[in-house]
Amino acid sequence: MKRRHIFILLALLVPFFAMAQKPDSFNLWPKGAPNDNGDVQDTAKVWVYLPNKKAATGRAVVICPGGGYEHLAIDKEGHNWASFFNQEGVAVIVLKYRMPHGKHKIPISDAEEAIKMVRRNATQWNINPNDIGIMGFSAGGHLASTIATHSEKNAKPNFQILFYPVITMMPDITHKGSRNNFLGEEPKKKDEREYSNDMQVTRVTPRAWIALCDDDHSVLPANGVNYYVELYRHDVPASLHVYPSGGHGWGFRSDFRYHIEMLLELKAWLRSF
Repeated sequence: MKRRHIFILLALLVPFFAMAQKPDSFNLWPKGAPNDNGDVQDTAKVWVYLPNKKAATGRAVVICPGGGYEHLAIDKEGHNWASFFNQEGVAVIVLKYRMPHGKHKIPISDAEEAIKMVRRNATQWNINPNDIGIMGFSAGGHLASTIATHSEKNAKPNFQILFYPVITMMPDITHKGSRNNFLGEEPKKKDEREYSNDMQVTRVTPRAWIALCDDDHSVLPANGVNYYVELYRHDVPASLHVYPSGGHGWGFRSDFRYHIEMLLELKAWLRSF
């Protein structure tokens, strides 16, 4: 019996430690980016990790790392995820979006362009243009959910994956740093409401997988929970996973107590549609 349990555990762990193929990287806006955040060295970039052609499912995901709209945790909330998704036959596009400095349209334009770029290259990269998702962590979760609730046509994703996301811009439960960096120190009330993404859910919002911890004191769990409730109210398929502990910002870290469970639950969800 013990030998059988060890075999099963190894079978589960092997895919998670497989190496991703070497990515291609390039500037998102080779001919110059729209809008200006005042930082000439802050360039939007993408890294494209394609799965083995024999394993490819045609699915792709654009990943938006978090960092309070001030910096990016681009390894644990970006590159480190490539092996997991490639093993599942999913192409990964890690996005280094520009910081807003109060000009919210800057990261939005970067994330929308990343989705459009994947669709433009769908044939070359063996991707189904109707199976492209967006994934985000913390403030990157706010950006991802903004694209999921606001963007249209070629910029609209087909699914969303959110980890401990900032969802609301309302002062009572938002993450203050993300809000101030995204909208500025004194945002307009209409902008606070417009980018409180739980208020923007409709019946055509793409399906979602949401994960967070009950003891997250950085981004209150009410952000992700309220978003799930609105998805449910609008008949949007959604899966909410609340772990008992772990705090905030664990990303792909293996020392997160529920790391393996989380990966298995995400894998099951990806295979459900």
